[in-house]
Amino acid sequence: MMTAVESQITYTNSYSIHQEETYMSQEDDWDRDLLLDPAWEKQQRKTFTAWCNSHLRKAGTQIENIEEDFRNGLKLMLLLEVISGERLPKPDKGKMRFHKIANVNKALDFICSKGVKLVSIGAEEIVDGNVKMTLGMIWTIILRFAIQDISVEETSAKEGLLLWCQRKTAPYRNVNVQNFHISWKDGLALCALIHRHRPDLIDYSKLRKDDPIGNLNTAFEVAEKFLDIPRMLDAEDIVNTPKPDEKAIMTYVSCFYHAFAGAEQAETAANRICKVLAVNQENEKLMEEYEKLASELLEWIRRTIPWLENRVAEQTMRAMQQKLEDFRDYRRVHKPPRVQEKCQLEINFNTLQTKLRLSNRPAFMPSEGKMVSDIANAWKGLEQVEKGYEEWLLTEIRRLERLDHLAEKFKQKCAMHEAWTSGKEDLLSQKDYESASLMEIRALMRKHEAFESDLAAHQDRVEQIAAIAQELNELDYHDAASVNARCQGICDQWDNLGTLTQKRRDALERVEKLWETIDQLYLEFAKRAAPFNNWMDGAMEDLQDMFIVHSIEEIQSLITAHDQFKATLPEADKERMATLGIHNEILKIAQTYGIKLSGINPYTNLSPQDISNKWDTVKHLVPLRDQMLQEEVARQQANERLRRQFAAQANIIGPWIQTKMEEISHVSVDIAGSLEEQMNSLKQYEQNIINYKSNIDKLEGDHQLSQESLIFDNKHTNYSMEHVRVGWEQLLTTIARTINEVENQILTRDAKGISQEQLNEFRASFNHFDRKRNGMMDPDDFRACLISMGYDLGEVEFARIMTLVDPNNTGVVTFQAFIDFMTRETAETDTAEQVMASFKILASDKNYITVDELRRELPPEQAEYCISRMTRYVGPDAPPGALDYISFSSALYGESDL
Repeated sequence: MMTAVESQITYTNSYSIHQEETYMSQEDDWDRDLLLDPAWEKQQRKTFTAWCNSHLRKAGTQIENIEEDFRNGLKLMLLLEVISGERLPKPDKGKMRFHKIANVNKALDFICSKGVKLVSIGAEEIVDGNVKMTLGMIWTIILRFAIQDISVEETSAKEGLLLWCQRKTAPYRNVNVQNFHISWKDGLALCALIHRHRPDLIDYSKLRKDDPIGNLNTAFEVAEKFLDIPRMLDAEDIVNTPKPDEKAIMTYVSCFYHAFAGAEQAETAANRICKVLAVNQENEKLMEEYEKLASELLEWIRRTIPWLENRVAEQTMRAMQQKLEDFRDYRRVHKPPRVQEKCQLEINFNTLQTKLRLSNRPAFMPSEGKMVSDIANAWKGLEQVEKGYEEWLLTEIRRLERLDHLAEKFKQKCAMHEAWTSGKEDLLSQKDYESASLMEIRALMRKHEAFESDLAAHQDRVEQIAAIAQELNELDYHDAASVNARCQGICDQWDNLGTLTQKRRDALERVEKLWETIDQLYLEFAKRAAPFNNWMDGAMEDLQDMFIVHSIEEIQSLITAHDQFKATLPEADKERMATLGIHNEILKIAQTYGIKLSGINPYTNLSPQDISNKWDTVKHLVPLRDQMLQEEVARQQANERLRRQFAAQANIIGPWIQTKMEEISHVSVDIAGSLEEQMNSLKQYEQNIINYKSNIDKLEGDHQLSQESLIFDNKHTNYSMEHVRVGWEQLLTTIARTINEVENQILTRDAKGISQEQLNEFRASFNHFDRKRNGMMDPDDFRACLISMGYDLGEVEFARIMTLVDPNNTGVVTFQAFIDFMTRETAETDTAEQVMASFKILASDKNYITVDELRRELPPEQAEYCISRMTRYVGPDAPPGALDYISFSSALYGESDL
């Protein structure tokens, strides 16, 4: 008697199944010992019989006993014809043994013709009813016609079927498919396969792992009733067998694979549609965000421009300085976020266009008035109005400063003049000469002459008052009416004084012959005292004169003038002593000759005490003037320090910004590294620029200090705060745009499937012909670049290519356009035809699709997306609510007709 090992070797030599291809590499071990297990043999008999009958019934027949009903070869040949769809040779009609052997050989020859090599298996064993050989032959047929074509990710048939089962049952609790025997004993794996594809047939949540027979029978009954898969196994046999037969399980499970093959195709189609819809949804979201951001930015510009165009000047310096402070808040607080929004808007627009181009969608066209160019034009208009507004503010502040100075000077001069003219009209109107003696009349005459001299000396002040009033009117002084009224009053009074003076002179001249002698000493005192008194009045006026300067040179000029004035004081003191000496001489003569003096000089109202008092006042005002000038020197020196402090920073920041701009342009054309390395380098530049912001803020602070000190020019630098602001904003915008361009190149590279080496080769070719090193090629250089890469270009072909890379006819080719052209021909993109074919699968080849089909095959969000956008299908064969997926697919890609 042979041992088990000897039996296995003997059976293996007598029954070997090989295939010219490798699909049987893991299924060619038909184990004789396993067949000796009665439980396994029972399972295989039932399973293989049911499998054969599932095909034979299509021909209107079946088998009852697998080893008996195939002995004459007729049903075996019929089975092969049904499962292969091919005709076998005509069977022999006789019932003799050799007729049966001939028919079985015809069946075996057909199996061999399908790439299966049968070794040591003859028709005699089948005709003689050898159970093991018959089951082995049926297993070979099952492998070849039911399992061979099952391959997932280039696996063998058995592994492919196992992998398919694992993937389909992975989400289910208590299911772990590792083989085709004990993994199926509790029935949950079979129920999970059914539920995964037809959740309406089984409520998986109600199944229990401790009820394997119930689970198996549920799966067998549902499969037979709803999936047309006959019952090939007994639940009790599987549960009560320690290790169910692998081949029986594989045969039964393969029926599920074929039953759900159509669902796999629908799932693939649904996945493709979901992918396309997700792209469209994301793009629409980006479009909505762009429209919202563009609307908000344009609305802000629309609201801001009228404020900047309002040039109604305030009447006071304080109110105008508040306007300037409001403008500074606008520049520091309100505008910078809008600069970032504008930059982000351009980046979002470029990114959106890149995604649309990569997904084969039409370019995004914003709403009317919201193009990037529209926003740029609106921004340009804002900056023009902004610049004009700042210039107007500074001009108005200078004007008000000048007005305040002139108004104060006007009041001072008017007060001094009015003080001098007070009572003069009454004096000139007196007729004291009518009752005076001759000496008194002559004295009055001389006194009048002195007054006329004094009057002439004050003519210049009246003219100054009129000139200041005229300048206040020209500068639109807010209280010009009161200035004009006061000036007119002074002028009218001055004219009246002139008239009265002339009348009094005429009267005195008429009685001149009544005058006899005049005290020469009084007369001389009066004549010398009046000019000296006027000189002191002028000196006091000059010493108290207000001034406004904007530089050290201007204050130094005032100091020089003051020093020159002080140099005249010794000579003036001599004049004072001489004038007072005349009065002393009068006193000396009166004392000498005993003359009793009235104490009043008949020729002047000026007394020696008046001269002394005014002289003391002049000497007191000189050091005060010195102090005022020195304080102004200190202020101007402080202003000069502010100028130098601002210039020192501006002369560093300005070139730094220019250098960074040049470095960024170099990085954008550098081909030494990958796009990711470029991105990292640009991110570092961006971080350095962000870190540098504190220097800009410090410069803004110095600029504000300068404006608060009314400093409006700086000879130490060519960089104004406006230059630095514009350069800084351009730098921020440039680095952001450059990073966005590299991001778009990465998107293009990944979407087009370009390797880093290919991208480096493209970039090297582009940079070689980018002779200006500005990231753009002119058409001649672009033609030379294409020729160097092997393109055979004629004029017509080159013109066609230029319309692709330069659709706006700008006259240059950017690197992004160059990359798009080089990858356009090989790009793998979804098309409207592909999406339409996927919908056709979901619709079971109908020209329309229903709402229920969309909701059954697609995720909820994307199903509703399709339902809301598909139009109603119009056709005689369509049920109510049918939807047109053909026009929807075309619309996804911007095509009006396919």
